[in-house]
Amino acid sequence: MQAILALEDGTVFAGRAFGARGERWGEVVFNTAMTGYQEILTDPSYCGQIVVMTYPLIGNYGINREDFEAKKSYVRGFVVREECDRPSNWRASYRLSDFLAREGVVGISGIDTRALTRHLRNQGTMRGVLSTECHDPALLVEKAKQCPHLTGQELVPEVATKEIYTLEGKGYRVVLIDLGSKLNIIRHLRERDCEVVVVPPTTTASEILALNPDGILLSNGPGDPVDVPYAIRTTRELIGKRPMFGICLGHQVIALALGAKTYKMKFGHRGANHPVKDLATGKVYITSQNHGFAVDAGSLAGLPVEVCHRNLNDGTVEGIRHKHLPLFSVQYHPEASPGPRESAYLFDQFIDLMQRRK
Repeated sequence: MQAILALEDGTVFAGRAFGARGERWGEVVFNTAMTGYQEILTDPSYCGQIVVMTYPLIGNYGINREDFEAKKSYVRGFVVREECDRPSNWRASYRLSDFLAREGVVGISGIDTRALTRHLRNQGTMRGVLSTECHDPALLVEKAKQCPHLTGQELVPEVATKEIYTLEGKGYRVVLIDLGSKLNIIRHLRERDCEVVVVPPTTTASEILALNPDGILLSNGPGDPVDVPYAIRTTRELIGKRPMFGICLGHQVIALALGAKTYKMKFGHRGANHPVKDLATGKVYITSQNHGFAVDAGSLAGLPVEVCHRNLNDGTVEGIRHKHLPLFSVQYHPEASPGPRESAYLFDQFIDLMQRRK
């Protein structure tokens, strides 16, 4: 069956449909990782987006039951050069196409993903429509032009927990403000024997403090950080009350709560090999990233924070640290472990902040 991907600027790609059938719209972005498609498909931060994989062969090791980052997929569409429908891996439980069909994700294969990626790099991410139902390119382009922009959509409530729940541990109690948290964040905290209390993004500061946490972690999540004003307000009220650690969207929310600004990037950072320098030690880490917004470095001037991590590809802010209070955050994903596990030291630093407070 044919599938068509149409972009708002009139660019159209035709290929073969796999996964679910139907029509989906979203922001079209690309990811440069060679592996990890299962984690990408189940990362809540991709809610509202159609993901293009730059590596040409996807699906060759199937889908397993252990590597999910959420209970379901929030990706709108999935674009690959070649889809492997006969996976070979001892951990595989089912095929990629079966998983997409179950999750309602429309897939398209057989297109030139290199050309599409170069186009998005040159022109920037844009809205698109992926359809197995309509084969009229002009009509799909018009639909893409009418799609909502990513900014302004309430995506966080779609992926975050609706109620408080606790994962027991014998160590420090950490309140995780769920903006669309990946399960690996919880796994890292529990590896350090933390008791994790996961709360909805609308939970107030007083409700969080009533839980008597030793520390507070703001998770990753989808969309524009200015679209979660309630989380920014809560974070502002919590700063200085407990040690705080922010990851990805949580990092941007902390920056906004401190008075900084964020901006939308041309095509974002999405991949598993982005070099980031820890300015305190001079060490460079290979990181996993997934974000289309960043903290404006100029807006940090005059604030009681310092940039502690920098992206070595484009110099963007990858981490900030408060000069006086136990608070820090990073733009990338230290929990993702795209091969290297070296960025896990940031969780140890968070534990150390809670230990010092005790």
